[in-house]
Amino acid sequence: MLRSPRRRARVIRGVQYAVLVAALVAIALVADWGEIRRAFLDPEVAAAQFPDVLTVALVNTVVYTLLGFTFGLALGLVLALMRLSSVAPYRWLATIYIEFFRGLPALLVFIAIGNGIPLAFGVFLNRYVVVTLALGLVGAAYIGETIRAGIQAVPRGQVEAARSLGMSAGRATLTIVIPQAFRIILPPLTNELIMLTKDSSLAYLLGATIAERELAQFGRAALNDYRSLTPVLVAGLCYLIITVPLGFVVRRLESRTARSR
Repeated sequence: MLRSPRRRARVIRGVQYAVLVAALVAIALVADWGEIRRAFLDPEVAAAQFPDVLTVALVNTVVYTLLGFTFGLALGLVLALMRLSSVAPYRWLATIYIEFFRGLPALLVFIAIGNGIPLAFGVFLNRYVVVTLALGLVGAAYIGETIRAGIQAVPRGQVEAARSLGMSAGRATLTIVIPQAFRIILPPLTNELIMLTKDSSLAYLLGATIAERELAQFGRAALNDYRSLTPVLVAGLCYLIITVPLGFVVRRLESRTARSR
């Protein structure tokens, strides 16, 4: 009786594998590989993207991401402390902010800051300022909730022990609670960094000089120049250069946190 279900499971898996192999073989036989190579894997077009795709587009993507993450982390910490404050108006303001920016698409935030503010107030904003504000404002809503959860995960006894030693509540929070909270939330914070890396592609809406292009805008401009999707593929691979190592770091941090617990 025990073997029968196992045998059925092996048969079902074997059928699934056979169907998958058959589908792959059918695609390989039907596909026009010459056209696919021309459209996606043109080596001459790919070679033409270097070194600018690395020295300009990739560097700008990293800079935009770090600026937005730094601003979002600082603002997120303030929002988390406001959410945990005993002062009700602080909690209300932080909750309204977080729900507002978590509910808005990042696309609209980029448009509002990059185009709406100059039109409404006649104020020109530097591209780096716009990207920092747009990414940071959206990221702070998520980072703030992550930090709040991390602070609440720190055992209450840590604060009580610090207070028994004569520390004020503020000093105990800054020196005891927040450092421990950040160790707890490192994996989700790294995930937020990955999300902001991808959201930095929305900077293409703002327009840019050649020296200011990030990966998405670089790939789109090259797509128009070469009439080939190869530059988009190259830009996508450059995104993976950033996100895949970060994803590996997240998994290592999660496993380390699980072991420590």
